[in-house]
Amino acid sequence: MINMAAEGPQSPLLPVWPEVFIGLLCFGIIFFVFYKKLLPSINKVLEERREAIEGGMEKAEATQAEARQTLESYKEQLAEARHDAARLRQEAKEQGAALIAEMREEGQRQREEIIAAGHAQIEADRKQAAELLRQDVGRLATELAGRLVGEALEDHARQSRTIDRFLAELEEKAAAAPSGDAAGAAR
Repeated sequence: MINMAAEGPQSPLLPVWPEVFIGLLCFGIIFFVFYKKLLPSINKVLEERREAIEGGMEKAEATQAEARQTLESYKEQLAEARHDAARLRQEAKEQGAALIAEMREEGQRQREEIIAAGHAQIEADRKQAAELLRQDVGRLATELAGRLVGEALEDHARQSRTIDRFLAELEEKAAAAPSGDAAGAAR
């Protein structure tokens, strides 16, 4: 520096060589320390970060693929459940229709049994009424015949024959009357 003052004013554009040399030497030392110590640490941290990012992306992709697979599985299960529900509804409808048909058949059978029992009861009541009527008519006819003849007709066998003959004549007249009415109505 002393030399500089002695030589005269120096141009500000020209470098001072000893300062440039010292600056280059300091820069080289700092660069060497930086290259040997700091740069490997920085590269290691950057590599770890890159691996973490790539690993995170791989994990994210794997998780996303697993999520897609799970979604597809759920969709398949949902479709299967819907299919099963539709099948169960159809089976229930078929069972309901079969049950209704069975109940109708059972109702028809019971109705026919009731009608048959009613007809049988009516026939039994008609026979009983006819028998009672036959007895009453026979008794009345016997009393009337006894009054007309003037003697009591107490012989049971004779009463039965008389009653049977009388009722047979009545039935013949009754059978002839509807056909005669029909012939009269046709004229």
